[in-house]
Amino acid sequence: MLKKERVEYIDKRLAELYPVVPVPLDHKDPYTLLVAVLLSAQCTDERVNQITPALFARADNPFDMREVHVEEIRQIIRPCGLSPRKSKAISELSHILVNKYNGEVPVDMDALEELPGVGHKTASVVLAQAFGVPTFPVDTHIHRLAQRWSLTNGRSVEQTEKDLKRLFKKDRWNDLHLQIIFYGREYCTARGCDGTVCEICTTTHPDRKKPKKTRKS
Repeated sequence: MLKKERVEYIDKRLAELYPVVPVPLDHKDPYTLLVAVLLSAQCTDERVNQITPALFARADNPFDMREVHVEEIRQIIRPCGLSPRKSKAISELSHILVNKYNGEVPVDMDALEELPGVGHKTASVVLAQAFGVPTFPVDTHIHRLAQRWSLTNGRSVEQTEKDLKRLFKKDRWNDLHLQIIFYGREYCTARGCDGTVCEICTTTHPDRKKPKKTRKS
């Protein structure tokens, strides 16, 4: 397959497999999504969804969260890992949102990335899933699959994001981000597929005989 043909096939097949793309992290508004995405760093979505109900029962908005002691936040989110750093970030960003943005999550990439604990991927997820802004957040699943499907050279997460944005239509970015993640978790896993097993890998690269080595993000 030529790259253009691979892109068209992948786009079409993922839309068929996942016509509905629910947001994996439970939330009720941009703030609770922001906190949930922050907690998901080096933690599964399932674990985050188990932890956030207790946290949000204590405080589900920046006004209330800034009144909660960092140690109390840490105790609640401990099972997510990296709790000292994450609890401090949640507290600090809550203060900033109240003091600088009247308690609202800014719809701006630069402003989001300035918040404690919020990197480019977290900001991209919030913009896409809370506000519908076209972004293409790249996580480990997307980085791995984009290499297996020869859509990027995989030199960096940043390069993978640029390549995917160039290859796919802008109005598909947000859905594709989730569809690729779902596919990577279900079919093209890190250990279950080496580039020669799953449907999309074998269809896009029918002549591939050896495992596809991928660069880590």
